[in-house]
Amino acid sequence: MAYIIGMVSQKGGVGKSTLARLMVREFVAGEMTAKIADLDTQQQTCTYWAGRRAEEQIAPEIQVQSFASVKSALSEAARFDAFVLDGKPNASDQTLEIAKAADLVVIPTGQTVDDLHPGVVLAHSLRKKGIGAERIAFALFKTTGSDRETEAAKAYLAEAGYCVLEGAVPVSTAYGSASDGGKALTETSFRSLNKKASVLAQSVIDRIVELSEREVA
Repeated sequence: MAYIIGMVSQKGGVGKSTLARLMVREFVAGEMTAKIADLDTQQQTCTYWAGRRAEEQIAPEIQVQSFASVKSALSEAARFDAFVLDGKPNASDQTLEIAKAADLVVIPTGQTVDDLHPGVVLAHSLRKKGIGAERIAFALFKTTGSDRETEAAKAYLAEAGYCVLEGAVPVSTAYGSASDGGKALTETSFRSLNKKASVLAQSVIDRIVELSEREVA
């Protein structure tokens, strides 16, 4: 049975697809089978990224496939150890489908209230539709590097009742360059940036394992 991770957002450009790529790369690097289901059939951000990665012959190889529906994507999930559903932004019906199917729903967000508020609104709407708060986690993306601002963002999310994953991905042109070249966030030319991304990825893994163990117990 695959770990299913849903990447969702209320707005575009917050790092959802970037995080999906990071997670699958880390799973595969850890010798697990993993795949991204790219559910944004218009943008196909992950699909095009995988094409750039294949052209550059970057290892490990990452499997990405575009799907028109969550149902069709899930038909593939049992073949993998981990399966990441990368949804459309602002897609309420699809977002709920993803959340219902996922073991963990991850909402990437920046650290300003303009970013945090829409994410919390999305999380609250999922809870009202039956998704447990323990299955929702926030990932901090495009942070400024200010400890004060990061802690303020974490406090905002904690007060709203949600888990905040460890680590934060700061704004950096090196991350953008890596992505343009078909690389994940842990594959930049800078060890410190790779480590920051690795901490976040490990936190996602730790959270989903924790939730799975709770279910077994």
